[in-house]
Amino acid sequence: MKKDQKTLISKINARIVRKRSDVMLRQDFLDLGDYDQVGRCLLRLVREKKLIKIGQGIYVRAIVSPLDKQPALPKSLNSLALEAMKKLAIPTGPTKKELTYNEGKSTQVPMGRVIGVRKRVRRSIGYSEQFSLPGTKTTGKHAKR
Repeated sequence: MKKDQKTLISKINARIVRKRSDVMLRQDFLDLGDYDQVGRCLLRLVREKKLIKIGQGIYVRAIVSPLDKQPALPKSLNSLALEAMKKLAIPTGPTKKELTYNEGKSTQVPMGRVIGVRKRVRRSIGYSEQFSLPGTKTTGKHAKR
């Protein structure tokens, strides 16, 4: 092997370091190699605790928790899930409970575990038994486009 040739895992590592976004899709790396080969490399990075898998084909750059030295999410799960939905081109918006709270019709504060979407989503996005379940329908006039 020549000195300037890189392995696929080193190419993926370099791309992860260069990316500004914390959320990465498996599709982001398909130009580097075969689908199965990229999947094996991403799985290896998850085992090395450099990435965290939060959904089917959705990965997040891991940070080391100062408390227990385990991999942790860099942002809240809800904000990472919204970022993943944006990358997947799925329009999101506030849920019905968020709308009623913002309009002053309810005093119950929504916890933010559910993401409002305009179409059906079968994915569940989560980490360590904390799930943001996309799937609550939003009304058309309030949803972001």
